[in-house]
Amino acid sequence: MKTKEIRIQKIIADCGLASRRKAEQMIIEKKVKINGRIAVLGDKADPYNDKIFVSGKRVTANAKPSAVYIMLNKPRGYITTMSDEKGRRCVAELVKDAGARVFPVGRLDKDSEGLLLLTNDGEFANAVSHPGHQQYKVYRVTVRKPGKGGQLLPFERGELENMAEAFATGMDLGEYKTQPAELRVITREETRAVLEVLLREGKNRQIRNMCESLGLEVARLKRTAVGTVKLGMLKSGKWRRLTPEEVHKLEG
Repeated sequence: MKTKEIRIQKIIADCGLASRRKAEQMIIEKKVKINGRIAVLGDKADPYNDKIFVSGKRVTANAKPSAVYIMLNKPRGYITTMSDEKGRRCVAELVKDAGARVFPVGRLDKDSEGLLLLTNDGEFANAVSHPGHQQYKVYRVTVRKPGKGGQLLPFERGELENMAEAFATGMDLGEYKTQPAELRVITREETRAVLEVLLREGKNRQIRNMCESLGLEVARLKRTAVGTVKLGMLKSGKWRRLTPEEVHKLEG
């Protein structure tokens, strides 16, 4: 019996092989075949009856694993990918005992740490990371003001308040203009301040680039929440499963 045909990238995502966005990239790179024909974006298929191959491996709806949703406290020094041809440490090493093949939802750069979501549910990943979803993220950021010869300079009067205003207004970083962001000063010392930043977008190294454009250096950056889901007391390098309530909140 012929079942309903659905977009090929959704089939790949639902089987936990990759996020929908990554699946689309695989199609563009001609790594996907349907019944012996190279797939193109827009193609649909029957996941139960058509022969679908991704990089030479057969994909079927029967291969779809149980949905897994986890939160990892990513340490600094790990890259947000499941494999790396350069042999660098990947977050895959930290979740190998999760009981399923999961992939990251969004990213944290190598020098950043904190809350990273991983799943094998492509629909969930798409809902959380889609630009139109406006899922805010909260970061704890330590900044300092570098001077010549590695010397740290003191913050000028009103400098951090002006920084908060620049974040709230949106900043032109050349390649793009940031959306309004919220900044709150948690603690301040003469040459060091700890800030809380709330973003509703997540471009590559965005907070670091915003701070750099204002003459400040990020000494530490840690994501503490995605929406209402908080990192809490989860230890660095450890992971836990999300509760059904947390999954529901993230899906919006």
